[in-house]
Amino acid sequence: MNKGIEIARGKTKVLYESPGQPEQLVVAQTDAISAGDGARRHEIAGKGRLAAQTTARVFRLLNLCGIPTHYVNGGEDDDDNEMLVRRCTMIPLEVVVRGVAAGSFVKRNPAIARGTILAPRLIEFFFKDDANHDPQISPDGIVGQNIATPQEVGTMSELARLVFEILSHAWRKRDTLLVDLKVEFGRLTSGPDKGQLVLADVIDNDSWRIWPQGREEMMLDKQMYRNLPEVDDAALARVKEAYEQVADLVGTFPVMRPGMAAVIADGPENVDAANAVVGALAQLGLPTVRHVASPSTTPGYVLQLVQQLEATFGRLFFVAVSKDDALRSMLAAMSSSPVFDGGGEPGEVALACAKMLGLEDTVLFGRTLLTQANARANVMNADARLQQVASLPPGTALA
Repeated sequence: MNKGIEIARGKTKVLYESPGQPEQLVVAQTDAISAGDGARRHEIAGKGRLAAQTTARVFRLLNLCGIPTHYVNGGEDDDDNEMLVRRCTMIPLEVVVRGVAAGSFVKRNPAIARGTILAPRLIEFFFKDDANHDPQISPDGIVGQNIATPQEVGTMSELARLVFEILSHAWRKRDTLLVDLKVEFGRLTSGPDKGQLVLADVIDNDSWRIWPQGREEMMLDKQMYRNLPEVDDAALARVKEAYEQVADLVGTFPVMRPGMAAVIADGPENVDAANAVVGALAQLGLPTVRHVASPSTTPGYVLQLVQQLEATFGRLFFVAVSKDDALRSMLAAMSSSPVFDGGGEPGEVALACAKMLGLEDTVLFGRTLLTQANARANVMNADARLQQVASLPPGTALA
């Protein structure tokens, strides 16, 4: 990957200018592995390649889900351990999402048994300061020290939680428990989205705890290295083998298998309603085919459509758009595929379809979570505006 001068160096990565692209940077992952704020440090040949692969694959998944990130491209074998990202001003915080009681959380909360499932997820902030071992900091402390605004703290919390749930879903599909996750954020420095908060830095096998089959002794993450009583070549080889396994598994995360939505309108009078459903499905990335058929006037054609569509598509579901339940009932009786009632609000119909497919498709699962989060945010923002108006003195003119 073409890169310019080095501008920053951390424990495990190096940042370079991107020639001719001032809005972007090149991130190179190194072969270093460290623990205890650098007190333990070694080199594992090829770790940088694995870290870049893992990070790129995670960010590609998150980009597909609609999560705002700094990732542009790169990170695979032919990219020399490097990926291209949008330039950010990093916020000096580590945001940790905990789904299971483990690590320092158990030490700080001895009354909570190790391995306890944490629901709702717990979100903690740590100020990045190696000399003081990254002390924990409260949201009020973040705002009080002008590290981030209250709105940014809320956005970081929500995005971190969404990222955790998306990656947790992906790992569950591979019989692995995501225990906790560390992420970082930055503000875009230029472009039309200048100042926007995005997920940044890296997410690799140093960023989480993962327990296959939910068993801590089968861990595949950096904790293996932290736990080593002594470090020799054989021990480092076992760590590398785990990192290779994780990179391969994460490589299957961004694969999308959405299936085909057959939207059937009950007669010409329902075509506009069917098109609205198709539009809502398209916003979630679901491909569609459209037909008009009627259980009362063309029952034979309904049967023909079901047979043809089921012979054509391997992952199929029907959406019946009708003023009554006749079409949905007929499709359900004739088809072995799921059938949804398309007579409701188009966005809600599309979300119901995405939830069903999201059981197996992490991309659709993530898009569903983000859609729901945006809906909640819209309600909260509307309430905030209402409260602001209500607090104005009588007779105040609004611009």
